[in-house]
Amino acid sequence: MDALGPRIKQLRIDAGLSKAALARRVGVSDVTISYWESGTIKQVGHERLIALADALHCPLERLLEDSTAVATPTASQRITEDAPGNARLLALHAMPPVPWEAHTLATPIPASGTAIDALVRGCYLVTPGVGETFAYLEEGDIAAILPTSHFRQEGLYLLEWRHALTIQHLSQPEPETLRITDPAHHTTVDPDQPFPFRIAGHLQARWQQRDDSD
Repeated sequence: MDALGPRIKQLRIDAGLSKAALARRVGVSDVTISYWESGTIKQVGHERLIALADALHCPLERLLEDSTAVATPTASQRITEDAPGNARLLALHAMPPVPWEAHTLATPIPASGTAIDALVRGCYLVTPGVGETFAYLEEGDIAAILPTSHFRQEGLYLLEWRHALTIQHLSQPEPETLRITDPAHHTTVDPDQPFPFRIAGHLQARWQQRDDSD
């Protein structure tokens, strides 16, 4: 794993992040980032590797390529890398771009021969990244998002709006008019003006994490 330190540094620079900014995203100190990049700390735990990949918006295998000292993946790492059917589970961050545009190796959900195919065919599986939370999609939840730039039907959409990615409920009360509804307010878009957002995808399905502690 001697090459891991220089790779972390290069990916951090490519992402335009300072050591302090990357440290905040990963949940460590900037001194730890320095130790990783210099090779002073050679072993990085799997949870930290996953957090690094999310923070750097890169696939985990890119972070680990050519590394030889990689232990057997933990359950959490396998879930982050691949979901059933080899569909990659992508981390969703508030900062653009959308995850399937950032992860060039990402693939949509393949056909499984089940009744759910018609609902999620062509979708990408996403979950909030480390420290991220979205309206309608909380930590641990998973969504199947179909990439689209058009309003298809009333429902939840992934939008690039106000320089951030957000999930909002869109409806069409009148032709050529879109209404954005979130838990706090309603916004109606003027049909005579360009939309102030970009539609990136339609949420076809959601799976919410259940608390079985009770």
